[in-house]
Amino acid sequence: MRKFKPRRHLGQAMRVGLAAWMLGGFAGWGRAADPYAFNGSRAFSFIERLVDFGPRPAGSKALAETRQWIVGQLQQSGWTVERDAFTADTPIGPLPMVNLIAKLPGVSRKVIMVAGHYDTKRFTKFRFVGANDGGSSAAFLLELARILPRQKHRFTYWLVFFDGEEAILHWTATDSLYGSRHLVARLTSDGKLGRIQAMILVDMVAGNHLVIHRDADSTAWLNKLVFHVADRLGYQRYFRNTPTAVDDDHVPFVDAGVSAIDLIGLDYGPDSPPFGSYWHTAQDTVQHCSPASLTIVGRVVLATLEDLNHSPHLPP
Repeated sequence: MRKFKPRRHLGQAMRVGLAAWMLGGFAGWGRAADPYAFNGSRAFSFIERLVDFGPRPAGSKALAETRQWIVGQLQQSGWTVERDAFTADTPIGPLPMVNLIAKLPGVSRKVIMVAGHYDTKRFTKFRFVGANDGGSSAAFLLELARILPRQKHRFTYWLVFFDGEEAILHWTATDSLYGSRHLVARLTSDGKLGRIQAMILVDMVAGNHLVIHRDADSTAWLNKLVFHVADRLGYQRYFRNTPTAVDDDHVPFVDAGVSAIDLIGLDYGPDSPPFGSYWHTAQDTVQHCSPASLTIVGRVVLATLEDLNHSPHLPP
């Protein structure tokens, strides 16, 4: 940036005041120009930190250490964190699991949830650190946690970190989505599921080659809103209207009547089907992730949250 050269007849006090005004003004212009600013580089640094914990499958010591670190980050950002602990019946026996629910009160007690999983797939034949699959969703939520307390919001926000999204052995209806299935059942039993007005799920959102297809199992009006927002921000290249259907943590909520959408990055790696050649391999590393992808998805989610404040699909 070129140095500002003030007019010589200005006094020292006025020069200092003018410099301060310009710095504040430029910063203000930056915020006005990008009201949906999301720091993808900082979110990427969170991925790097998560990967440092190593493989993080459900029930592992590494995931417990990861969870403790995540809770600390959320509390530093001003969120109240609930630990939703439960024991899952899995093909290898009972496993302790813990969802994390970070809460930020709004004007209304009605809830908008943004969620993702923080566990990684269990492998024994190679070291799987899940930079994108497990790491990116948790890192994304942590960066969102830094932003949302600074913004006015009508709804109460929940950021939910699901445990046990990955199958312990092989993906089936009962060996997968442990955390989301448990939370839906618990909220239904407690009579609190009706508070959730919309759920936005993020999964594998940091790949170098970001492609998010319209999920056919997501709620139609929420799909339409998110993809309209992406178009408005100029991200048609990354958010594509070609329909796909992915079994993910949003499905238990949709099945229970909650409006939900899955933003999952497909084509992770040089070969596309079904999720890309890096998916569930030792190649799922930070080298194949991008801060730019996190920024794109972050801006779309922030703009969607703003639009939800005025959505005719939600109660006043």
